[in-house]
Amino acid sequence: MIHRRSTTRLGALALVSVLALVACSDDAADAPTDTTDTTQATDATDEAPVTITLVTYDSFPAEGTSLNDALASFTASTGIEVELVIAGDTGTMVSKAVLTAGNPEGDVMWGVDNTSLSRALPAFEPYTSAEIDALDPALTALVPGGELTPVDFGDVCINTDLEWFTAEGLEPPTTFADLVDPAYADLLTVQNPATSSPGLAFLLATVAEFGADGWQAYWTDLRDNGVEVVDSWTTAYYERFSGSSGDGPSPLVVSYASSPPAEVIFADPPRDDAPTGVMTETCFRQVEFAGVLAGTDHPEQAQRLVDFLASAEFQQEVALNLFVWPARTDVAPPPEFVEFADVVDTPLTVAPEDIETNREVWLDEWTQIVLR
Repeated sequence: MIHRRSTTRLGALALVSVLALVACSDDAADAPTDTTDTTQATDATDEAPVTITLVTYDSFPAEGTSLNDALASFTASTGIEVELVIAGDTGTMVSKAVLTAGNPEGDVMWGVDNTSLSRALPAFEPYTSAEIDALDPALTALVPGGELTPVDFGDVCINTDLEWFTAEGLEPPTTFADLVDPAYADLLTVQNPATSSPGLAFLLATVAEFGADGWQAYWTDLRDNGVEVVDSWTTAYYERFSGSSGDGPSPLVVSYASSPPAEVIFADPPRDDAPTGVMTETCFRQVEFAGVLAGTDHPEQAQRLVDFLASAEFQQEVALNLFVWPARTDVAPPPEFVEFADVVDTPLTVAPEDIETNREVWLDEWTQIVLR
């Protein structure tokens, strides 16, 4: 999903960069006299083109991808010009949106996830997308008020370096209990949940697994077993994990269930098997949303962009660009994604309202336990 995603979702593993997309055309205002194609003609003859800003996180893929092509198609068909603003990692992006609610830095935001959903809602105008019926009901149910539209989902899980474990003659761990076994001491790198969205997702996975009164003891055991904590997903996966660049010391890392297909797709030299695996029992479901920012000067155009982000045309591009699953039920991910991505049938979850109520307390407790 990769997420899709430092504190992003999913990140797209080999695509961490800044996208500056400006697709030029005209907006709609004055209807033409020719009624042959009223929708497109209206968009194309407006005397004052409208530019709207899509705000997103810092692992949105680089310019030149098929996502860019899809956004250019949106401009060509609507006349609405789109500029993209990178607002930092997910946590930073949401904090900015909340602080600037009513006076936003953009018109639409992509990438709010369920770990910060309740906190982010005041920053958005309620809008139920015209594409809502095509989206997975389990995802839309997370926002019954319709303020935000689900656009993708992925699972944050422990990833394993299969080749490292084979070389060491050690079976990879499969359960939470294995991670505190002395046989796996000093092998796990996680992200700080106060600075990283995947890190927060993994903390919430332990809350879901052990309960609000039991996760603390588990993290005490993880600390005693030598867990390493870093600030971001990028640092954890690319610098500390032995299964990505091959240079890190940790054969276990918090990443995504969709990380293995990225290792195959971007492998150099090419390969047809995934060198990494996923501990599916540790997976926490992360859902990402897009929405119209409160105070936008262009609410109608912003709504049309949200609809497009949930459309089949855009949704079919998210798997291989963001390494996440599309929110639409009628869009199938490409075969190479399906072949190597682990499907998590029963992911761990925590209700958004429980996250909102307890997030700061849990973060304070985690800090005292792990970083004291």
